[in-house]
Amino acid sequence: MEKPTLPKGTRDFGPLVMARRQYLFNTIGQVFHKFGFLPLQTPAMENLSTLTGKYGEEGDQLLFKILNSGDYLKDVDLSKLEARNSRLVASEIAEKGLRYDLTVPFARYVVMNRHEIALPFKRYQIQPVWRADRPQKGRYREFYQCDADVVGTDSLICEAEIVLMIKEVFQKLRLNDFTLKINHRSVLDGLAEIVNAGGKEADLYVAIDKLDKIGEEKVREGLIQKGFESKSLDALFEILNTKGSNEQKLNLLSNKFQQSEVGKKGVSDLKETLGYLKFLNANEQHVEVDIPLARGLSYYTGCIFEVKVNNVQMGSVSGGGRYDNLTQAFGSKEKLSGVGISFGIDRIYDCLDELNLFPKETATSSKVLVCHFDEASLQYGLNTLSQLRSAGIASEIYPDLAKFKKQVEYADKKKIPFVIIIGPEEVASGQLSLKNLESGEQSKQTIQQIIQALTP
Repeated sequence: MEKPTLPKGTRDFGPLVMARRQYLFNTIGQVFHKFGFLPLQTPAMENLSTLTGKYGEEGDQLLFKILNSGDYLKDVDLSKLEARNSRLVASEIAEKGLRYDLTVPFARYVVMNRHEIALPFKRYQIQPVWRADRPQKGRYREFYQCDADVVGTDSLICEAEIVLMIKEVFQKLRLNDFTLKINHRSVLDGLAEIVNAGGKEADLYVAIDKLDKIGEEKVREGLIQKGFESKSLDALFEILNTKGSNEQKLNLLSNKFQQSEVGKKGVSDLKETLGYLKFLNANEQHVEVDIPLARGLSYYTGCIFEVKVNNVQMGSVSGGGRYDNLTQAFGSKEKLSGVGISFGIDRIYDCLDELNLFPKETATSSKVLVCHFDEASLQYGLNTLSQLRSAGIASEIYPDLAKFKKQVEYADKKKIPFVIIIGPEEVASGQLSLKNLESGEQSKQTIQQIIQALTP
C-alpha cells in the first residue's frame, strides 16, 4: 500500500502551529479593525476570465487551473489534442482557477456589489491563495494572505495609514528590526524616460526589481541584452545606487526629473505620503524610500510598499500598493482607485519562529487539567470541571481511570500549566490540590479560591 503524502508546496498544521497561526491572524485582524476595515470572504475558485491578464504574463503562468467537471475533453478539437500543446486546449478544458491573490477577487466583488457598498470601501480578508510556483524556503504553493484594501478614493492619507498599520502590526508581534520600503510607479516611469525605455518599460521594471537579489552587474548585463544603451544605464544606476535619508533621495529625484512630469508626480506623492505621517503623530522610523523597488505585479499605478525583516534569512514578508485601473478590467465604467497591503502569514510565522518570539501562551490549550484517582473522584471532578468552565477558565478532565503519572504526562504534552488533583481526601474535605507544573508548587484550596487564583 502506498504511503500517504502531501502535494509539494503544501503542509499540514498541527495544534501548536495552528495556535500560533491563530495568534497572527488575531493580531493582524485587530489592527485592521482598529483602522476601520471590515471583514470579507470570497470563493477559493474564480472564473479564469476574472484572474487572467491581471498579474502579467509571469503571474498568469502560475495560475492553478481547475478541469471542467465531467468529460472535459469531449468538445475539444481533435487537431488541438494531436498537437500535444496544453496551451491550445487550456481554455476549453478549464474555465475556473484557484485564486492567485486576494486583491483581484476583491476588485471583482466591488464591481458586482457597487450599489450596495459605501465608498470609500475598506475591507480586510484573511484567506488562502494558490500559486503554481517552485516550492522553496518561505515560498509555498498554498499559503495564506492577510489583505487590507480601501477602494474609492485617491487620497494619499490611505497610503500613510497603511504605513501606520504595518508599523503597528510589527510592533505588536515584537518584530522590531524591519524595513518598510516605499516607492512609486511614476518614479519608475521617470527612470524609464531617462533610459529611453520606449516600449520596454516592463523589461526595465522586472530587471530593476532584481537588483538586490542578483546585483548591478547582472542587471546591467540583462538590460543591455534587451537593447538598452550602456551610457543611459550609467545615469540609471547613479540614481538607483543613491544612499542617504528619504529627504535626500527625494531631492535627488526632483533634480533628475526636472524634464519628467510623470517622475515629478511620483516624487510629489511620496513627499505628501510621508508628510501625512507627521500630521498623524508618527515618524519615518523603519520607513525607507527605495528607488529600485518595483514589485512584480503589473496592476500597481501609484505608491508601492514592501516590508523586510532585517535579522532573518527571509525575503519580503509584506507588500502592496495603489492600483487605479483594476475595477475597469471588469467592465466598470467608473474609475475606482484603490490601495492595499498584504501580509504573508507563512513568512511572518517563520520569522517569529526563527527569532523565538511567539508568546508562551500560544502553545497552551487548556489552562487546567482535572486529575482523579477513582470513580468517586472522577464524578466529583466533573462537577469541578463544570464550575471552572462556568468561570471562563479553559479546562478539561482526564477521561479515563489511569495512573496519576500518565495524567500528568498528558498535561505536559499539551502544555497545560496547572493540574487539580482530586482523591478520596479532597472529595471528603472540599480542599483540592492545585499544582503548578512549571514551578512544582502545590497548595490546597477550595474550588472558589482556585477559580479566583486562575482568573486573569
